[in-house]
Amino acid sequence: MARQENIDLLNQYFTLMQSGDWAAVEAMYHDDIVIHMLGTTPASGRMDGKAMVTDDLIAEKVHGALLAETIRFARKWKIMCADDQCVVAIMEGGGEARSGITYDQTYCEIFRFRDGKLIEMHAFFDTVLAEAALFDNPLARPRPPAAARMHY
Repeated sequence: MARQENIDLLNQYFTLMQSGDWAAVEAMYHDDIVIHMLGTTPASGRMDGKAMVTDDLIAEKVHGALLAETIRFARKWKIMCADDQCVVAIMEGGGEARSGITYDQTYCEIFRFRDGKLIEMHAFFDTVLAEAALFDNPLARPRPPAAARMHY
């Protein structure tokens, strides 16, 4: 895909997130999507396929830990660089966690698209905040490495 097409798709993706239209966000995922999440949190590692990404990662581990009425992702984003293969962006979002901790997260993400859909993403984020807010772990005990490691 051309550089500008990739930029336009990513802006569309973030705009849908910002509006809270999660069905439309999920429709932008390729069936064979792969997401790589940094760190050793319960949400870390490699997730293969649309169902794993939407049901396990997003619905259960992230949105499931937040108060639904407070979820607001893509409050702000910036595309840092793009070419015909990838787009790199910074995005802010989150909400109030069921733990009582405010989950105001900043993500640095690398995106690849195929056939007009998101096929791969690498996400880098504050894992200490994720542990405390989403997983009720103030890091008093370390976690073992993720079973499915990120691939480079």
